[in-house]
Amino acid sequence: MKKLLSFALAAVLVSACTPAVKKKDLGKNGKAGAASGETAESAPLPPGAEVIEASLRGSGFEADADIKTVRFDYDSAQLSGETLDILKANAAVMKERKGTEFLVAGHCDDRGTVAYNLALGQKRAKEVRDYYIRLGVDGRKIATISFGKEQGECSEQTEDCWSKNRRAVTGVRAKAGATTK
Repeated sequence: MKKLLSFALAAVLVSACTPAVKKKDLGKNGKAGAASGETAESAPLPPGAEVIEASLRGSGFEADADIKTVRFDYDSAQLSGETLDILKANAAVMKERKGTEFLVAGHCDDRGTVAYNLALGQKRAKEVRDYYIRLGVDGRKIATISFGKEQGECSEQTEDCWSKNRRAVTGVRAKAGATTK
């Protein structure tokens, strides 16, 4: 638990020191992604979307077979067209889950410094959270954390392995005293 809180604190401190990214409007078709030539980063958050995240206190965030992991390109927090499709499906599941909270965990490959990877992992988690909010998921139910390069899925020094480690994982837990369905 102390290690998790230490990582969370480090991620918050590192992300507080990074410059803000200017958001742009979506294109005329209202879509983001490779097909329209725009990115999910360019989509604005709806009014009031800058809400307090869910609490990381306690534990119990677990993987859910209905909520898929998304992958990122090297040194990037940009959401690709394929990633957007996965996140849309995830958001549909998340909106149906009453009485649940979600944790988006950003991960990186093992290249780069600890501080750099914690910051990049937090950017990845935040991009995923912000997109979920744009899709209508209540932002007060979604927390973010970065594990940087500390929890890799793979430890080989190959591009295939590194690509597996560059990811954002959305975990689920029941809110205390709530029913989940």
